[in-house]
Amino acid sequence: MPLIKHNEEEVKLLARLMRAEAEGEGNQGMMMVGNVGVNRVLGDCLDFKNIRSIKQMVYQSPGGFEATQKGYFYQRARSNELDMARKVINGRRIHPASFSMWFFKPAGNCPSKWYNQANSGRFKSHCFYQPTRTDCPTVFQSGLQG
Repeated sequence: MPLIKHNEEEVKLLARLMRAEAEGEGNQGMMMVGNVGVNRVLGDCLDFKNIRSIKQMVYQSPGGFEATQKGYFYQRARSNELDMARKVINGRRIHPASFSMWFFKPAGNCPSKWYNQANSGRFKSHCFYQPTRTDCPTVFQSGLQG
Protein backbone atom coordinates (compact mmCIF):
# COMPACT_ATOMS: atom_id res chain seq x y z
CA MET A 1 0.00 0.00 0.00
CA PRO A 2 1.42 3.42 -0.94
CA LEU A 3 2.48 5.76 1.85
CA ILE A 4 0.88 8.76 0.09
CA LYS A 5 -1.87 9.34 -2.45
CA HIS A 6 -0.60 9.92 -5.96
CA ASN A 7 -1.42 9.73 -9.63
CA GLU A 8 0.83 8.98 -12.59
CA GLU A 9 1.60 12.66 -13.23
CA GLU A 10 2.82 13.01 -9.65
CA VAL A 11 5.02 9.91 -10.03
CA LYS A 12 6.61 11.61 -13.05
CA LEU A 13 7.00 14.85 -11.10
CA LEU A 14 8.70 13.10 -8.18
CA ALA A 15 10.97 11.18 -10.56
CA ARG A 16 12.05 14.42 -12.25
CA LEU A 17 12.74 16.01 -8.86
CA MET A 18 14.80 13.04 -7.72
CA ARG A 19 16.95 13.19 -10.85
CA ALA A 20 17.36 16.96 -10.83
CA GLU A 21 18.37 17.06 -7.17
CA ALA A 22 20.65 14.02 -6.99
CA GLU A 23 21.52 12.35 -10.29
CA GLY A 24 25.22 12.80 -9.53
CA GLU A 25 24.75 10.73 -6.37
CA GLY A 26 23.41 7.68 -8.21
CA ASN A 27 20.23 5.69 -7.72
CA GLN A 28 20.64 5.53 -3.95
CA GLY A 29 21.02 9.31 -3.70
CA MET A 30 18.00 9.88 -5.94
CA MET A 31 15.89 7.54 -3.80
CA MET A 32 16.94 9.48 -0.71
CA VAL A 33 15.61 12.66 -2.30
CA GLY A 34 12.40 10.73 -2.93
CA ASN A 35 12.28 9.75 0.75
CA VAL A 36 12.57 13.39 1.77
CA GLY A 37 9.76 14.34 -0.62
CA VAL A 38 7.43 11.57 0.57
CA ASN A 39 8.18 12.47 4.20
CA ARG A 40 7.23 16.09 3.54
CA VAL A 41 3.84 14.95 2.22
CA LEU A 42 3.37 12.54 5.14
CA GLY A 43 4.46 15.04 7.76
CA ASP A 44 1.84 17.78 8.03
CA CYS A 45 4.22 19.32 10.54
CA LEU A 46 6.87 21.99 11.02
CA ASP A 47 7.68 23.65 7.64
CA PHE A 48 5.36 21.29 5.78
CA LYS A 49 1.92 21.86 7.27
CA ASN A 50 -0.87 21.57 4.72
CA ILE A 51 1.36 19.85 2.14
CA ARG A 52 -0.99 17.11 0.93
CA SER A 53 0.34 16.15 -2.49
CA ILE A 54 3.54 15.56 -4.39
CA LYS A 55 2.82 18.61 -6.52
CA GLN A 56 2.39 20.86 -3.46
CA MET A 57 5.61 19.45 -1.99
CA VAL A 58 7.69 19.94 -5.13
CA TYR A 59 6.56 23.51 -5.73
CA GLN A 60 6.31 24.65 -2.09
CA SER A 61 7.41 28.25 -1.77
CA PRO A 62 9.20 29.19 0.32
CA GLY A 63 10.88 25.98 1.35
CA GLY A 64 10.72 24.02 -1.88
CA PHE A 65 13.46 22.62 -4.05
CA GLU A 66 16.00 24.68 -6.00
CA ALA A 67 15.91 22.16 -8.84
CA THR A 68 12.51 23.48 -9.95
CA GLN A 69 14.32 26.64 -11.05
CA LYS A 70 16.57 24.73 -13.47
CA GLY A 71 15.77 23.61 -17.01
CA TYR A 72 17.04 20.10 -16.28
CA PHE A 73 14.09 19.55 -13.93
CA TYR A 74 11.67 19.94 -16.84
CA GLN A 75 13.09 17.07 -18.92
CA ARG A 76 11.03 13.89 -19.17
CA ALA A 77 11.59 11.26 -16.46
CA ARG A 78 13.30 8.06 -17.57
CA SER A 79 11.95 4.58 -16.76
CA ASN A 80 14.58 3.94 -14.05
CA GLU A 81 13.65 7.19 -12.30
CA LEU A 82 9.94 6.36 -12.53
CA ASP A 83 10.59 2.94 -10.98
CA MET A 84 12.53 4.53 -8.12
CA ALA A 85 9.78 7.12 -7.54
CA ARG A 86 7.19 4.34 -7.30
CA LYS A 87 9.39 2.46 -4.81
CA VAL A 88 9.67 5.41 -2.42
CA ILE A 89 5.95 6.18 -2.74
CA ASN A 90 5.31 2.54 -1.85
CA GLY A 91 7.43 2.75 1.29
CA ARG A 92 11.06 2.01 0.37
CA ARG A 93 13.21 3.96 2.80
CA ILE A 94 16.95 4.45 2.41
CA HIS A 95 19.07 5.44 5.43
CA PRO A 96 20.01 8.17 6.31
CA ALA A 97 16.99 9.71 4.55
CA SER A 98 14.44 7.19 5.88
CA PHE A 99 12.66 9.75 8.04
CA SER A 100 14.42 12.92 6.90
CA MET A 101 12.59 16.03 5.75
CA TRP A 102 15.64 18.13 4.84
CA PHE A 103 18.97 17.73 3.12
CA PHE A 104 21.73 20.04 1.99
CA LYS A 105 25.28 20.03 0.69
CA PRO A 106 27.66 21.71 3.13
CA ALA A 107 31.12 22.97 2.27
CA GLY A 108 32.59 20.72 4.98
CA ASN A 109 31.31 18.36 7.66
CA CYS A 110 27.63 17.94 8.44
CA PRO A 111 26.50 20.12 11.32
CA SER A 112 24.91 18.05 14.11
CA LYS A 113 21.77 20.20 13.78
CA TRP A 114 20.30 22.20 10.92
CA TYR A 115 17.39 24.53 11.68
CA ASN A 116 17.07 22.67 15.00
CA GLN A 117 16.72 19.27 13.29
CA ALA A 118 19.04 16.37 14.09
CA ASN A 119 21.51 15.06 11.55
CA SER A 120 20.60 11.49 10.59
CA GLY A 121 23.70 10.94 8.48
CA ARG A 122 25.50 11.76 5.28
CA PHE A 123 25.47 10.18 1.84
CA LYS A 124 28.23 11.33 -0.47
CA SER A 125 28.04 15.14 -0.44
CA HIS A 126 24.61 15.57 1.20
CA CYS A 127 23.67 15.72 4.87
CA PHE A 128 20.20 14.58 5.95
CA TYR A 129 18.11 15.89 8.84
CA GLN A 130 15.03 14.45 10.47
CA PRO A 131 12.43 15.73 12.91
CA THR A 132 11.64 14.07 16.22
CA ARG A 133 8.81 11.57 16.52
CA THR A 134 7.08 14.07 18.80
CA ASP A 135 7.25 16.88 16.22
CA CYS A 136 6.24 14.77 13.21
CA PRO A 137 4.79 11.38 14.21
CA THR A 138 3.30 10.56 10.79
CA VAL A 139 6.74 10.66 9.13
CA PHE A 140 7.66 7.59 11.17
CA GLN A 141 4.83 5.39 9.97
CA SER A 142 5.75 2.06 8.43
CA GLY A 143 7.76 1.62 5.26
CA LEU A 144 10.26 -0.82 3.83
CA GLN A 145 13.86 -0.28 4.93
CA GLY A 146 16.72 -0.62 2.47
